[in-house]
Amino acid sequence: MEFKDYYSTLGVERDASEDDIRRAYRKLARKYHPDVSKESDAETRMRDVNEAYDVLRDKEKRLAYDNLAAGVSPEGSFQPPPGWDEGFEFHRGAAPGEEAQFSEFFSSLFGGRARRAGAQQHQQEFRARGEDHHAAIEVDLEDALKGATRDISLRSMQMDEQGRPHMQTRTLSVRIPPGVREGQYIRLAGQGMPGYGGGENGDLYLEVRFKPHSRYRADGRDLYMTLPVAPWEAALGAAVHAPTPGGTVEVSIPAGSANGRKLRLRGRGIPGDPPGDLYLVLDLVLPPADSEEAKAAYRKLQQDLPFNPRRHLGV
Repeated sequence: MEFKDYYSTLGVERDASEDDIRRAYRKLARKYHPDVSKESDAETRMRDVNEAYDVLRDKEKRLAYDNLAAGVSPEGSFQPPPGWDEGFEFHRGAAPGEEAQFSEFFSSLFGGRARRAGAQQHQQEFRARGEDHHAAIEVDLEDALKGATRDISLRSMQMDEQGRPHMQTRTLSVRIPPGVREGQYIRLAGQGMPGYGGGENGDLYLEVRFKPHSRYRADGRDLYMTLPVAPWEAALGAAVHAPTPGGTVEVSIPAGSANGRKLRLRGRGIPGDPPGDLYLVLDLVLPPADSEEAKAAYRKLQQDLPFNPRRHLGV
């Protein structure tokens, strides 16, 4: 998709004030208004100017657009940055019989389609289901493990009675089922766009994303956790305690374990049918040589156990 630079369209800098944007719009409107302009592409130019002004004059829409602009590469290709859409709610495409006054870029990303003056009259001539909305939400891993009910706030593009887009915030109570996976959708029936001509409302689909966790990393229903071990525990084997989502358990470290070895605890990941597993990734931690006693112990180990970790490199 081609990125539309609204600042360039209006000829203003990205830090332009509201007054700067307003003045630039008025100047271009006088130049390209189809009623007065003799330019062959005046109608298209005026549409682009209106679209740019509609976004940049509104603080919330401008903030959402600036978040998107972070995904533009120096070569000009466009890829929305990760997480840009969290907390925003969008719908896709136009309703039947609806004519777009905004570009594909605006419509596909923001979900906004402006209606022409006769749209309301046309709406009465057909019956159709409302469009579905999609949004991304971040949840705590603990909520995915045990389930929870959370209030979330979403901002969506809505149309006023004149068919002009504006940002609207609403708060919904969402039940997060235990065992939900990252990337899974939670469906809220009837919370999408209103139906047309008495048709039923569309649905709202919430894409689940996990907040970064201090201990666990999720992959599907499996969880991964780094488990620190002492060198002698890895070399000789040991029984150590490890925290899991269900509580502390005793884990056997096999003798001769290398750094990065994975130990699998079946069924101790995210609940489901079947449940995920918990993988403990061993991390060998060296005791600090921060005292004379510790340094003496390392010198004795050096003498008693000659070892060259670079022997396989031929040096």
